[in-house]
Amino acid sequence: MAELFKNLYSKAFFEVFTEALEMVIDNFDKKAFLIQIYNDEWDDLELKQRMHHITSILTPYLSNNYPKSIEQLLQLIDSLKSIGVSERLKYPDLVFLVFPNYIERHGLSDYDTSVAAIKKITSFSTCEFAVRPFIIKYGDKMMAELLKWTQDENHHVRRLATEGCRSRLPWGMAIREFKIDPSPIMPILEALKNDPSEYVRKSVANNLNDISKDNPQVTIDIVKRWKGASKETDWIVKHASRTLLKAGNQELMQVFGFGSIDNIEITNFNVKKDIIRVGEALEFQFSLTNHSAKNELIRLEYGIYYLKQNDTHTKKVFKISERNYEAGSTSSIKKLQSFKLVSTRKYHMGEHLVSLIVNGIEVEESSFELRP
Repeated sequence: MAELFKNLYSKAFFEVFTEALEMVIDNFDKKAFLIQIYNDEWDDLELKQRMHHITSILTPYLSNNYPKSIEQLLQLIDSLKSIGVSERLKYPDLVFLVFPNYIERHGLSDYDTSVAAIKKITSFSTCEFAVRPFIIKYGDKMMAELLKWTQDENHHVRRLATEGCRSRLPWGMAIREFKIDPSPIMPILEALKNDPSEYVRKSVANNLNDISKDNPQVTIDIVKRWKGASKETDWIVKHASRTLLKAGNQELMQVFGFGSIDNIEITNFNVKKDIIRVGEALEFQFSLTNHSAKNELIRLEYGIYYLKQNDTHTKKVFKISERNYEAGSTSSIKKLQSFKLVSTRKYHMGEHLVSLIVNGIEVEESSFELRP
């Protein structure tokens, strides 16, 4: 995946980008620009590294007067739109993170110019990374601005209000203060919890999920307060609870109707092969019987305990289903878990474990060996 993403900065990208630069920058030297881009390190750079490199190369071509350079960036966006960037490139919002990155790197001392630019640019290339240094430096002032943005007519701006202040934004710098105390975020989430845009509501849920990793009770309390208020908030709180539910948080299990498993029995748990080769799939099966006189809502998961280099294990939970099991019924369940090589996980040879999890409680476990 990293290879795919970094190669979004392709020949096609630079054709489009330099075409726009020629429209905005007087006497722009395309050949010299590309020579600087394709330096000896280019092939080894990953996506974010390439973005930072492009920003560095672009900077001397822009005005050394910061407000004027922002005007040039806005002109570049207009030029890119005029030449049909959305039709000519994949993921233009991703590859043109170069523009917010420029603001993040050069505009921190000019609050007014930068914040106005962020609000405009985020509709073209999301500014959730760029806004974070401003939150850290300007604190309440920037958070007040984000709260105003929750009422903006543009859904990209409203999403930025919540996405930008996530405590643990992926790829972005963490906001340590919000990991300790997320209360400054709450007015923004409250303002957006019934937003008409699913794009915005998903960001609210992701923000709450981030909060749950450091302040689980804050998220649990919000889930209890918002659940049942509307179909929008019901979706938000369920999505926001995914980390705590995977962790087996019993308070939230009860909130979502996953009750006692005293009448649930797991039998015939069987791992098909004791030895799995890298590239193959682990296959296992089991039976679930509901001995209760009533239907039972069950969240069914399994955990893989991956062997680490230091001979300990790290657990990752995978969801099987959430559904009602009829009174007195027995269900047979089979699952496959791939062990194909992927860029996001390094496998270590040796004993691994697989466990079955019912309503957040591990009930069965079996081992298998992973080999090359």
